[in-house]
Amino acid sequence: MRGHRPALRTPRVRARGAAIAAFVALAPLISSAAAAVGTQVVSAKLPYDCALPSGQQRVAVRVQATFPGRATTGEAIRPTAVSTTVELPAPAVADLAALKATTVVPETRLSLDVAQHGAKAQALWRGTGAAPPVAVPAKGPLTLTTTGDAPTLTAAADGDLTVTATDLGIDLALAAAGGAPTAPASLSLDCTLAKDAAGHGLLATVPVGPATSTPAPGRSPSPSGPTAPASGRPTAPASPTDSVSPAGPGTPKGPTRPGAPAQEAGGGKDKDKAPKVGESRTGSSAARPPAPTCLKQNPTSKSLTAYITGYSNVRKLGGASLIPVSCVQIEQGDPQIAFPPDGNIHMLQKSEAYLDYQGRKQTPPFKSTFLTFGFTPTTATMVLEQAGPMTVASDVLLVLPDNIAETYVRAPLVLRVLDVEVNGTRLDVGPSCRTQTPLSSPEPDPATYPGPHLVMLGKGQLINGSDATGYLLTSGGPLTGEVTIPAFTGCGAGGEDLDRLLTASISGPGNYVKQIQGQTCAVAVELPTEGQCTEDHQPFVVPVPER
Repeated sequence: MRGHRPALRTPRVRARGAAIAAFVALAPLISSAAAAVGTQVVSAKLPYDCALPSGQQRVAVRVQATFPGRATTGEAIRPTAVSTTVELPAPAVADLAALKATTVVPETRLSLDVAQHGAKAQALWRGTGAAPPVAVPAKGPLTLTTTGDAPTLTAAADGDLTVTATDLGIDLALAAAGGAPTAPASLSLDCTLAKDAAGHGLLATVPVGPATSTPAPGRSPSPSGPTAPASGRPTAPASPTDSVSPAGPGTPKGPTRPGAPAQEAGGGKDKDKAPKVGESRTGSSAARPPAPTCLKQNPTSKSLTAYITGYSNVRKLGGASLIPVSCVQIEQGDPQIAFPPDGNIHMLQKSEAYLDYQGRKQTPPFKSTFLTFGFTPTTATMVLEQAGPMTVASDVLLVLPDNIAETYVRAPLVLRVLDVEVNGTRLDVGPSCRTQTPLSSPEPDPATYPGPHLVMLGKGQLINGSDATGYLLTSGGPLTGEVTIPAFTGCGAGGEDLDRLLTASISGPGNYVKQIQGQTCAVAVELPTEGQCTEDHQPFVVPVPER
């Protein structure tokens, strides 16, 4: 709404047509942080014309954020240290006093244009005020500051990427003396950027160019980040961030690399090395990062627990989803010696496992935010639910002095969408929005393992007298695979069927997966080994997702 009289209301529901259109952006998509050289700190003071009960007033707004100095094509740029400070003039303070408000809690909604080569997308920076509520002074002005996370900006082509502030919404939760509610309980102000704003609201320009180096094809990934496999599968990104991706001329088609290569693979003998006892993937043994509870009830002598986390690409949308740190409960099988026709000696072990989050066989809920060109930012809360037994099949080739291990992890996982917000407004997808079947991967042994399921392979080596490298069940390491996202079903409420829309935009094959398992904890050991278990018998090592 634009005009001289504001609406006194709680934040209203936005246009449903736009919400349905934006739903095509729904996906477990979180792109990487950009590989940037230096930073640029933005502190822009912008004039806005806001509709107040007393009429239109000029409001001073300061927008602060930190952007990278430059970025690589196909990477993502995440603004950090984002804040919005609004200085309401004396007439606005008088309006609040007239409503008997003695304190306010602010929220802001800053709209932005993200542009490159004439293509443009819209992003939204939502900010909330810190506690306690802000006291309304006897007379103005009143300064309100909000902070919040900003969605990332993904540049699909070379050239300058510009970020420009446009409309601003200010939502004020009001309270009278003693915390009693006012009537109305909130005031929402619609503001437009003044025509005389310096720079017309331009906040930042980020130069985008090609990567300075590319990883050698066909080599194994380094601990700091995998290269895209020789098959051309995309690479998972580096950090859990949201994503805004303006599309336009020059946007690549087919598989893309949302992650940045770190150092070339094969650069050292510690490549893909499993963490040592007492050492996490970050190399620190002093502190254990926060992680979900991972306790085994009624453990046996063969019970293990471990954390796992990583990324799964969404090929259709050219990005990747962070799978959060999740607890895995493992019951080891008995090892067996086998003499197959190849004439070598093999040690085989088949273990069973399951995800555990608050007693349910699933990951913790995780959020993803994405914006395709021309749509509104859309955030979804999702979980991966285990739909059947998870198996861990290890085959160790006993060839002295090297013992070479291959481990296949197979898990039937259904992707369930729990909640959706479009531009901050909840979109009801119903209680049963999920993939029709579990995620599926190419299966090397379909006769033994029928049905759809995710398959991940870990390769490791145990050299006598030295540490293990790669993946082993007990020491952990990287697991990789490729997954097909099935069609969706049960999505929509109130007569709206969103199944085909979601399926057309997300479902499909060729999505590269990389997960990192941490060092296991032998739960039943009375005195756990230092660095492997906490004092209450949870896994000590919390792995870090790798590109």
